[in-house]
Amino acid sequence: MHIELVIAKLITVGLGLSIAYQAYRGYSVHGSDPLLYVAVGFLFISIGAVIEGVLFDLVGLSIYMAGTIQTGIVAVGMLIVLYSLHGRMPRPSDGEDDS
Repeated sequence: MHIELVIAKLITVGLGLSIAYQAYRGYSVHGSDPLLYVAVGFLFISIGAVIEGVLFDLVGLSIYMAGTIQTGIVAVGMLIVLYSLHGRMPRPSDGEDDS
């Protein structure tokens, strides 16, 4: 096992989970649905960062299959984050005109 790669993957997962946690805290405090989507998206991306090695080394899948699954999980996470940025969100109904 390559210790440098394991360390890099653990740092990546730690950063991703930290972002997901902060986004979830923002959702909890402000009730902002986009922040919830960011949290869930980064959770998927963080899992995707390490799943390939787990599937290859521990489960015994081929590197091709493990990479395909990893890419799919990361892509789903990115789509969720993209939705949080461009999805249709309800507008505030405070009677103010945005123009």
